[in-house]
Amino acid sequence: MEDFGKAKLSWLKTFLKLPEGIPSHDTFNRVFSLLDPKKLGECFLQWTRAVFRTTEGEVISIDGKTICGSRDNGKKSIVHMLALCAAHVVSAWAEVNNIVLGQLKVDDKSNEITAIPELLKLLVLKGCIVTIDAMGCQKDIASQIIVQEADYVLALKGNQGNLLQQTEDSFRFLPIKSVSEEIDADHGRVERRVCSVIDDLSMIEAREDWKNLQSIVKVEAERYMKSTGKSETETRFYTRASHKRKH
Repeated sequence: MEDFGKAKLSWLKTFLKLPEGIPSHDTFNRVFSLLDPKKLGECFLQWTRAVFRTTEGEVISIDGKTICGSRDNGKKSIVHMLALCAAHVVSAWAEVNNIVLGQLKVDDKSNEITAIPELLKLLVLKGCIVTIDAMGCQKDIASQIIVQEADYVLALKGNQGNLLQQTEDSFRFLPIKSVSEEIDADHGRVERRVCSVIDDLSMIEAREDWKNLQSIVKVEAERYMKSTGKSETETRFYTRASHKRKH
């Protein structure tokens, strides 16, 4: 914040009196340590709602992360306050708007599965596409996203063992509906990604438990590192649903 203030000093002086210049990072830290974290979080959400403009099909990524330094001797810091004093938070990132829409702490006695639904309730998701990693691939979370009139793309891993196995089997035995491919060359590497989609859900036994499930997706990635000459491959699976699906 101090660096930002110094970089934007001329602009800030158009509406602020700054006789002593930009406050130091220690001053910012002291101010934030005096604020109520919950009230700060509420104000932050109100601000994001004011500046956020919903774009049809915008991707909202829900992700969990540990805040660096958040357990530093138990002292309050700006990082603590912005993360609602949590060592681990879940946040919602809007791709088109390029902004964090909101974040919530993960309770010490809980995990992301309980925090994600609470965060979703705070957001206006209508018309957006919500993506969540494998931790959030839960039936109740999928249902909540659809109720909030959004689509979802949820990563599949071992925590949904039967669904993952049935998805893998589907890609072994059922016809592919569509395939797309893209190649990126950046940061000293070349990456090729192939995305395959199947809308035949006949091998997904519990498909009705996943609200509005429309298709399953496989993404195969091959990365070539120019510096080492080594290649690596990765295969990921996803479930995909639309709130507009007709029953």
